[in-house]
Amino acid sequence: MLELPVVSESHFGGDALRETLRSGASRCDARPLPMSMTEAAARGWDELDVVFVTGDAYIDHPSFAMALLGRVLEAAGFRVGIVSQPDWHSCEDWKRFGRPRLFFAVSAGNMDSMINHYTANRKVRNADAYSPGGRIGLRPDRATLSYCQRAREAYRGVPVIAGGVEASLRRLAHYDYWSDKVRRSIILDAKADLVAFGMGEETILEIARRLDAGQTVQDLRDLRGIAYALGASEEVPGDALALPGFEDVSTDKLAFAEATKMIHNETNPWNARRLVQQHGTQAVVANAPSIPISQPAMDAIYDLPFTRKPHPSYTESIPAHEMIKDSVTIMRGCFGGCTFCSITTHQGRTIQSRSKDSILREIDRMAADPEFKGVISDIGGPTANMYQMKCTRPEVEEVCRRQSCVHPSICKLLGTDHGPLIEVMREAREKPGVRKVLVASGIRMDLARRSPEYMRELTRHHVGGLLKVAPEHSDANVLNLMRKPATDDFERFTETFLDESEKAGKTQHIVPYFIASHPGSDLDAMIDLAIFLKRNGYRPDQVQDFIPAPFDVATAMYYTEVNPFTKEPVYIAKHLRDRKLQRALMQFFKPENYFEVRKALEQTGRLDLIGNGCDCLIPSKPPREAIEARRDAANRDIKSERPGGSKARHGRKSSRFAPGKGYRPDRKRPKK
Repeated sequence: MLELPVVSESHFGGDALRETLRSGASRCDARPLPMSMTEAAARGWDELDVVFVTGDAYIDHPSFAMALLGRVLEAAGFRVGIVSQPDWHSCEDWKRFGRPRLFFAVSAGNMDSMINHYTANRKVRNADAYSPGGRIGLRPDRATLSYCQRAREAYRGVPVIAGGVEASLRRLAHYDYWSDKVRRSIILDAKADLVAFGMGEETILEIARRLDAGQTVQDLRDLRGIAYALGASEEVPGDALALPGFEDVSTDKLAFAEATKMIHNETNPWNARRLVQQHGTQAVVANAPSIPISQPAMDAIYDLPFTRKPHPSYTESIPAHEMIKDSVTIMRGCFGGCTFCSITTHQGRTIQSRSKDSILREIDRMAADPEFKGVISDIGGPTANMYQMKCTRPEVEEVCRRQSCVHPSICKLLGTDHGPLIEVMREAREKPGVRKVLVASGIRMDLARRSPEYMRELTRHHVGGLLKVAPEHSDANVLNLMRKPATDDFERFTETFLDESEKAGKTQHIVPYFIASHPGSDLDAMIDLAIFLKRNGYRPDQVQDFIPAPFDVATAMYYTEVNPFTKEPVYIAKHLRDRKLQRALMQFFKPENYFEVRKALEQTGRLDLIGNGCDCLIPSKPPREAIEARRDAANRDIKSERPGGSKARHGRKSSRFAPGKGYRPDRKRPKK
C-alpha cells in the first residue's frame, strides 16, 4: 500500500523547498531561461535536465507558471530550457535541446486551451492574450494531448509530466463542453506518465530530485498532487476511495453528479483521501492534494531573480504581459469556493501569503527598473483582500469538509482581519519611485465591509476611478447555486464605497460583473437582473457568458441538470437561442438587442416592461437603430450562405501552420 506524507507540525509544507531556494538562488542566471541550444551553450550547458513545453509565449515573470517552475528548478541546480508555442505538426521543436536527461514538463499554458480558443458560443476568439501580437493559431486545441504525444515521439523513454490548469482540471473523467460529452482522464488520452495537479513548485522539484537520484516514474506515485494511470494488471491502492467509473459517469448523469460531489469533498489536503476511477481495464489514481506551502517558502519563490519581461527573441508585445507586468502577487488560493470558478480547485482553499518584506523587496526591484512608470497596476491575487486570512483553529481545519468558508455565511472560525493587508498597502505606496498602487484583483465585498478602515484606505489611495467587483447576479437562487452573497451585500458595499469616495473628495464608480446563462438562471431571473441594472444605472459594456469549464461544480450542474450536492433539479439554458436572449437582457439598453429583449419579455408574459414606464426595459416601438441592426444581420446571414461566404466571414488563416490540422482559425465552428 502506498503511504502519503503526513502533515508536518508546522501545518504548512515547503520547508525543503524554502531551504533549497535560499541556498541556491545565486545559481539563477540574470538572463531568462534558454529557448535555444545556442543560449544553453552560452551558459556552458551541453545537455538539459528538464525541457518545459508550453502553449504560452515565454515571459520570465512570476505570474506565468513556466517561469515560476523553471526558476525553481534552476535555483535547485537543474539545467532547464523552454520550448514555447512549438509547431505541433511534427516533433522537431521537441528535439531543439536534444534528449532531456530527466523529463519533459508539458503544459497548455496559463489557460485551458479550449477556453483560450473559443467563446461560450463555441466561436473562435479573435485574439490570444498569451501570444505575441495577440495572434491566434499558435497552439492546438487540447494542447496538452498534442504536446505530450509529440514528446513521446521525439524521444521514447523520456518521462512526460503534464501539468498546468488544463491537465490539472482534467485529471479524472470530466464533462467537455466543446464536444458535449464526458471524456476520459487526460492521463490516458495524453499518455502522460504523471499529471501534477495544483500549484506545482514543491511537486516538480521533488520529481526532478528523485529522477535525478535514479528513481523511476513508478517510484513517484507516493507524491501528493500527483495523478497516474495503473496498468491493467496493477493492483489498486487499498486506501483509495473508489469513484463511479468512466463507463458509469459517461452514461448516467446522476453517477456523474455523485462523482463530482465525492471529488470536491476530497479537496482539503489535510483530510483528503486518494481517489481511484476505473476506465475500462485501467484505473486512474489521484493522490491527495499537496500541502499548502508556508510563507517562507512563498517568499523564497518570489525572491528569485525574474526579469519580469518576455524573452528577448520576441519582437511583438504580448497582451498578457502588458496587463500584468507591473502587478505584484501577494497571495494565492481562495476560500470562496464559487461553483463556476476553478481557482479554489487549482490553487487550494487555504490562503498562502507572502511576507510584507518579500512584497516590498519586489516593489523595490520594480522601482529600480528605468522602464517602470511608478504605477503598480495591481497588488493582490485571486482575490485582493484575502491576504493573511486563515482558519483560527487549525485542528478544526484539518477535519473540515466545508466547500466554502464564506457561503452560505462567513464561518465564525475564519480570521478576517484586514490589518496586515492595510499595512502592506500603506508601505507599498510610500516606496520611493512609486506614485500609485492600484487594486485591480476582485474584491470580496462581504469581507471588505467588515473593515471600515480597509474601505477608507481602498477608496482614498488604491482606486483609479473605477473599481471592478463581481456580484455575478441578482437572483437569490442563482446566487446560492454560485455560492455568492445575496444582492443586498453588493448594494451595501456600493453604498459604503460611494460614501467613502465622497468623503475623500473623489468621484469614483463601481464596475460590476454579471454572468448570463449560469445554471439556475432562466429568463425570469435575467429579467429581474435587467430591472436591477436599470434601477441602479448600470450599463455593462461586456457580457460574461457562462462557460462550463472542466471539473467545476457548476459544470456538473450544466451537464446533469441537478445540483451534485443535493441532487435537486437545476434549470439550464443549453440552447444557443436561450443563451442569446439572456445576453441581450443584460444589455437591454442597446438598440441592436431590442428584438431579442422583446421576444424574451413576450415569452415570459412581462409585457409590463415594454413601454415608457420607469421600470420598462424597452419602448413599445423599435428604435430606428434596432431596425437597421436587424436588416444588417439579415444581410450578413444571406452573404454567408453564398458560395465562399463562410470563408469570407471566418477565414483567418494562420501565417505559420497549414489549415485543416489542429487548431483551425478558418473553421466555422468546432465540432460538437
